[in-house]
Amino acid sequence: MPNRLALAQSLYLRKHSDNPIDWWTWGKESIALARQTNRPIFLSIGYSSCHWCTVMEREAFSDNAIAHYLNTHFLPIKVDREERPDLDSLYMQALQLMIGQRGWPLNVFLSPDDLIPFYGGTYFPIEPLYGKPAFLKVLESLHNIYENDLGQLTSIKSQVLAELAPLAENNAHPTPLTEDLLARGLVESAQALIPNLSGASFPMMPYGLATLQGTRLISKTVLNLGEICRQRALDLVLGGIFDHVAGGFHRYTVDPTWTVPHFEKMLYDSGLMLEFLAETLRFGVKSPAIERAMRLTVEWVKREMTGTGGYFYAAQDADSLKMPNSEPEEGTFYVWSTAELLSLLEPSELEALKAFFIIDIAGNFEGKIVLQRREGSELSGRAKQGLTKLFQARYGSPKIQRFPAATSVEMIHTQQWPGRIPPVTDTKLIVAWNALMISGLAKAAIALEQSDYLDLAVTAAQFILQNQWRNERLYRLNYDGQAAVLAQSEDYAFFTQALLDIQQACLAFNSHSSQSAEWLQQAQRVQAEQDEWFWDDTSGGYFNTAYDLRSRLLSQEKSYRDDSTPSANGIAIANLVRLSQLAEQQVYLSQAE
Repeated sequence: MPNRLALAQSLYLRKHSDNPIDWWTWGKESIALARQTNRPIFLSIGYSSCHWCTVMEREAFSDNAIAHYLNTHFLPIKVDREERPDLDSLYMQALQLMIGQRGWPLNVFLSPDDLIPFYGGTYFPIEPLYGKPAFLKVLESLHNIYENDLGQLTSIKSQVLAELAPLAENNAHPTPLTEDLLARGLVESAQALIPNLSGASFPMMPYGLATLQGTRLISKTVLNLGEICRQRALDLVLGGIFDHVAGGFHRYTVDPTWTVPHFEKMLYDSGLMLEFLAETLRFGVKSPAIERAMRLTVEWVKREMTGTGGYFYAAQDADSLKMPNSEPEEGTFYVWSTAELLSLLEPSELEALKAFFIIDIAGNFEGKIVLQRREGSELSGRAKQGLTKLFQARYGSPKIQRFPAATSVEMIHTQQWPGRIPPVTDTKLIVAWNALMISGLAKAAIALEQSDYLDLAVTAAQFILQNQWRNERLYRLNYDGQAAVLAQSEDYAFFTQALLDIQQACLAFNSHSSQSAEWLQQAQRVQAEQDEWFWDDTSGGYFNTAYDLRSRLLSQEKSYRDDSTPSANGIAIANLVRLSQLAEQQVYLSQAE
């Protein structure tokens, strides 16, 4: 029998609706019940395209013994991190403090009275695996501590709370903003782009964009900032992190050579990478591979990630099926066997691909082949012809304008697909992520002199302006035409930036120049609303959550560190500086300072 998550709008939450766990959503009712019954809260946070979230859902969360123990001794709450990034950020930082690790699914155990975490982890296996204990044993141990060891519980909570407290405020004495401080900051950003010799590789685009801008601000540093940015751009467009057949970028690679990705595709990654690659072209980096990656990524957005009305979908899963009724496997939609390449391609086409791509008969991912470029020159005609045949094998046609989104596992099982079975696409709109893609498209339009890219950006922005305001408040999400969940600081900051990027791009195209003043006015309006609901009158800066929604949060956090996406306050500072120049109003500059 489905649980209460069957009624959720979130695809991620609905994926857990057949679990035997009595899942609740985060809110007054679930927290009150946990307090009334004196049960610790098991808070599990993830997102729809997360591979290990999917694994844990079909393993531990589908196990009857685990479900019975959780339902009896804990209050299980499921949260979609894309709906509540503020909750995710707070408890992810708590997890980092407790175990020194981050990742999803994010699973933490909270005291119901104060919502302070006392234990946490990421993926918990159903049986001991990867050095991790079986989940049921973890639950039994934590129940025993909660019931019988108040001293240990109090000690853990006190330590976590003390470490979290400074994250809410950044009230250190101001440091003079000298050129030396700027240089040191830019060097630190550049160091985040230098690959490790082992482990995973993450794009870290906010650091890349800062470093790229730094090449014109700082002439002398201990690192060659321009070369570091050029190399990061080439790593992205040559590596397996890029889908060389159909465009779009995967989230990261599991290795230091940019070869084997985690195969989910997130809208925000491709938006940020479009912007970074466009900026590398503007700063003088030349490579046919960069331009090809940008153009293919825009084609992917148009073909697979654009909804009715012109907004952009959130993400595509890492996992997909080989055949109907099989178990989903990571990367199935994207990788190739040697036998497939031999059957699909003429010998001359395969040889042409081998000249440009690293293709090993033994494969580079579980016996299969993830395509990775050797270098960034223009592809030959035969190589392009070979890629077109691979595209046809995947999609069922050599060229397709719109590919229908597979919106659920049920749809995948019941529909006939002309090529491979695609991964599930999460079709919700997220304002912050749409804004990052809008900025990427606006920058790409200028860099590649493609006004139609600007048209895509304008249409998406207009959809948000026309559909995401209710009762004079911006809403973060849209599910099938219905605005949902009040926006957070990042939604305002990123969207203001996107409106300013459109305004600047309009000036670059005569066909759009008359619209420039209107986009500036819209940016000022969104900025004013962010000021009204998020600004800290005491010490400056923007809280992550609007002031009327903070009562059920452990801490009032201000985001000031970049991660895979930029910090809301970092973008807000840049917006205010730009507004001070474009609108010629000193108050914006004072606020930025």
